Amino acid sequence: MNINIIRELNNDHKSHINNQLFKYNLAHFPEDLRGRYQEIHLFLKDEKNNVKGGLLGEICWNWLEIHTLIVDEDIRKEGYGTKLLLEIDRIALDNKCDFIKVDTLSFQALDFYKKHGYQLFGTLDNVGRDYQHYYLKKDLSAN
Repeated sequence: MNINIIRELNNDHKSHINNQLFKYNLAHFPEDLRGRYQEIHLFLKDEKNNVKGGLLGEICWNWLEIHTLIVDEDIRKEGYGTKLLLEIDRIALDNKCDFIKVDTLSFQALDFYKKHGYQLFGTLDNVGRDYQHYYLKKDLSAN
């Protein structure tokens, strides 16, 4: 058998790889956690239906992961980021998640997440040469 490494953008192959990993993981997780995958999309919209920010994440087994949280600069500091986090907390608790995880860069929102109960569990230095990449977790099992 001749196997080659090919670099290409191919959504079918990407789906195949993700599905293979999903099947492998499924065989190792407890039955009560199977079938719990769910994408979460929250959007901030103004009265003209323009998107002014939002949060993209997913529930996977017993956790919720935030992939993206952004609020337009013209409405930052007005509490919308906090409202998004409060809503994601509610969604995570409603779905019996044990924790929420997120990552952020040193020029982004470390203090914002800490203010909302997230605890730092990992740091990578030398990101973009001058920055740090932070990994945070909010434990929900005590709630």
